[in-house]
Amino acid sequence: MTSAEKANAIRASLPPEGLFADKTWRIAPEPFALESRLHQKIVELGPRLHAFNKACNLLYRQSHEGKQPRWIREYLDAGKPEEFLALARNPRFKNDLPLVIRPDILLTPEGFSITELDSVPGGIGLTAWLQQTYSRLDSNGSAIPMAELFLNALKTESARHHPGAPSIAIVVSKESQDYRPEMEWLAALAPDVLTVCGPEALRYQPDGVFVKERKITLIYRFFELFDLPNIAHHERLLIAVRDGLVGMTPPLKPHLEEKLWFALFWFPQLAEFWRRELGDRFFRDLKEVIPFTWILDPRPLPPQAVFPHLNIHSWEQMGSFSQKERDLILKISGFSELAWGSRGVHVGSDMPQEEWQTRIQQALAEFEEHPYVVQRFAKTKLVEHPWHDFETGADPMMKGRMRLCPYYFVENDKPHFAGILATLCPADKKLIHGMKDAVITLAQSTS
Repeated sequence: MTSAEKANAIRASLPPEGLFADKTWRIAPEPFALESRLHQKIVELGPRLHAFNKACNLLYRQSHEGKQPRWIREYLDAGKPEEFLALARNPRFKNDLPLVIRPDILLTPEGFSITELDSVPGGIGLTAWLQQTYSRLDSNGSAIPMAELFLNALKTESARHHPGAPSIAIVVSKESQDYRPEMEWLAALAPDVLTVCGPEALRYQPDGVFVKERKITLIYRFFELFDLPNIAHHERLLIAVRDGLVGMTPPLKPHLEEKLWFALFWFPQLAEFWRRELGDRFFRDLKEVIPFTWILDPRPLPPQAVFPHLNIHSWEQMGSFSQKERDLILKISGFSELAWGSRGVHVGSDMPQEEWQTRIQQALAEFEEHPYVVQRFAKTKLVEHPWHDFETGADPMMKGRMRLCPYYFVENDKPHFAGILATLCPADKKLIHGMKDAVITLAQSTS
């Protein structure tokens, strides 16, 4: 097939309802070819990130038990309602972890850098659909069964809570409504097991939680926990989960949805904990790909102290950095409507110094309710990939910055690599996301 025929076939394969509400992107006739060495490192990242999630969960619990410093839980509990925190600390759920792991990865001249870790990610349906579609166009291609891996992980999680036939509801909040079409596409692949609904469709009965007449064994929570107060009857939902009437994944643990974990990873006083829990190899490997990150804590340092790598004594000093020195990302850590997508993310080198100073002051003022972090901006390398222009029939090359989003699904405590969603944005865009000018495709190994 010609590239034009492939592009037209891909467009024609889109579900009539689309995969995202009112969103379009540029179609690539071919997946992005990723160097096999890098591809293998990304495949191997799954077990490392799963071990990291387990260590984060343990560190938080030990902080509450007095086995680790108190300031760890103070950072992670800031601004969160006590009813959520009590459930997160419930002994019944102490080992519960997200079954979906998705890092955001930027390609760099040296390899790649992880900008953050998302346990409630969009793109699962889109990536599965791309796998299916590209596989059909390539006689030698074989699709990684992403949808199957996702379903298997959900079934296993369901059985852990309620043995017997699984009945799983993917619950999508109004805040996450744009992603509902891709979840409905996924659910249509297994209608006997999966259903998609809004939280208002859940009915709470003494013997369980229902969607219409269907008793639900597991809720896949497709909304961030900051959104929970906006969820219809969220108090009843919390009680149903607490009492074991229905399982829920990702677990109701707001501490696991904080970006400041990357800062805690670099705290010198916690290095021995990370090394012990991750093992020397995983600890070393993650240090290579997690960028140095700082928590914007407004409390003063001792007179002789400085923030590591920045060599400044106060955050106000960071406000006077030159444009070159402001090669930093400022973002809210979590539990806020600004903490997902590209909202609440500010690139220091892209704004005037006065605005940068204002953003820092705002972040410091909000510390008690919404901690912010500062992260080294990854020096991304520019790559090229063709896309199809349906108006001209040409296949122009786009030169830009690439974000890779690999997905791993955890089943029986083992993460399974499921595929990589690739988003290529024009070179002048520092924040990479699924904009209409972006090329969205898969990343596949060159071998």
